[in-house]
Formats: sequence, C-alpha cells, structure tokens
Amino acid sequence: MGSLPAERTDVLRRNNVTVSGNPAGRPMVFAHGFGCSQEVWRMVAPQFAEDYRVILFDHVGAGGSDVSAYDTGKYDSIDGYASDVLEILAELDLQDVVYVGHSVSSMIGVVAASRDSSRFGALVLVGPSPRYINEGEYVGGFDRADITALLDNLDLNYLGWSSQMAPAIMGNPDRPELGDELTTSFCRIDPMIASQFARVTFLSDNRADLAAVVTPTLVLQCTDDLIAPTPVGEYVHEHIAGSTLVRLEATGHVPNLSSPDEVAREIRSFLA
Repeated sequence: MGSLPAERTDVLRRNNVTVSGNPAGRPMVFAHGFGCSQEVWRMVAPQFAEDYRVILFDHVGAGGSDVSAYDTGKYDSIDGYASDVLEILAELDLQDVVYVGHSVSSMIGVVAASRDSSRFGALVLVGPSPRYINEGEYVGGFDRADITALLDNLDLNYLGWSSQMAPAIMGNPDRPELGDELTTSFCRIDPMIASQFARVTFLSDNRADLAAVVTPTLVLQCTDDLIAPTPVGEYVHEHIAGSTLVRLEATGHVPNLSSPDEVAREIRSFLA
C-alpha cells in the first residue's frame, strides 16, 4: 500500500486514506462521487502507480471511513467536504497535487482549490456539475420538481431508490453488471447520510466558484450522461479560465468503471 505514518492520524483514519505508488512521484488524489467509495477508482488509479504517489480516500459516511465522525452541521454543504480534502493534503504535506474528482467531488475539488490553490497543480473533473437544476438560461439537466421528487423518493425508500437510480446513473444498459455494482455501492451507505449527501449534491449551486479556479483544469464530459449532460460540461469549461474540455466516448455518468482506460489515457495526455 505504500508509506503512511506508523500511527494513522485522526484525519487519515477518518477518511480511510490509502497511499500507494511511487513515494517520490507527484501526488495524485482520487475523490469519489455520491454513493461510491474509493473502490470506484480501482481500475484507474493503479495505472498511475509507477509514476505518481497515489492517494485514495473515502468521504465521511462512505466506504471504510469513520462514520462516527459524521456531523450533520459540517456536512450540510460541499464546503465541509472540501475542508476534509484540504486537511488530508495538509496532513500528508502534499504539494503540486493532481486532484481527480468524480461527479460531486469535482465541485468539492473546485471549492478546495479556490480556498487554497497553493497545494494544487491540476484539477481533473470527471462528469462535473456546478448546478443540477435548470435556472433561467442555465441548463443543469433537471427541473426543480424533478429534484424534489428524486429526494422525496430517496427518503421514502432508499434501497428501492438505489436499485432504480444506480443503473440509470451508470448507463450502459448492455452491461448490467455495472449497474449492479453501483447499486450495491449505494446500498452500503447509511440512508440518513445518503439522504443528506444527496441534498448537498443535488441542491448545491457552485457556479460562482468556477471563476475562482486558477489551477490548470481538465473537464471530462461523458456521452449520454443523465446526471451531467453535455451543456453542463460545456458550462464548466467556459467558466473555468483556460480549462480543457474532452468529450469521452464513454457513456453514462461513471466512466471510471465503464471506461477506465479511456479516463486514464485522457488524464495522462492532459498532464503530459
């Protein structure tokens, strides 16, 4: 697994931080989206282990994180999750970080980098969305009523909601095993935590944060993405100065599982 302090600190234990790869390499931090854990990167992260110091973690409430550290006040906004990211980077004393964030973790990275750009060398945003709800001329992909219904259904029956939504989010209906994997991942999360994280995710508005990004940024836009459709990726690209937009052949919202080699290839090409 690579070198972690002999005694894992509270921060590393809280977020189940794992470090592998080249100890002398540039640090690359992978952050997972809603309903997932660091396992979602298992086919992407190892492709960078020879050259990079690879850091993976779980947001509090997901995967092997310390669930007792969950605080409804702290995690009532993306800012709380961004604080955790900055604490992990500080604890490991990481500089020039390549931060790879999937889905909501894209905006968590944007907020973290806008708060302290000194530790970040590059941002890779996989399926980012700064705002899921349509508003005026802005196309987020959902009407407010859609999001309200989605969250109400989640509260009524989280396991049933997961079995319906996870395959739709994954896309790739010709590969049902991918939808099954995402469903299983969703179902591992405490329903209360999932409900609050869903509200933070789907009701957030981080459009104003995009202009504050000064870190070189790659936006990876999937094909036929139910959660972050094409206009959203284009909006992110247009509002982060100097960013690069790549339209993936991968379909659905979780290309790190459905098309890991393409994701890794585009990240490597951007960093080169």
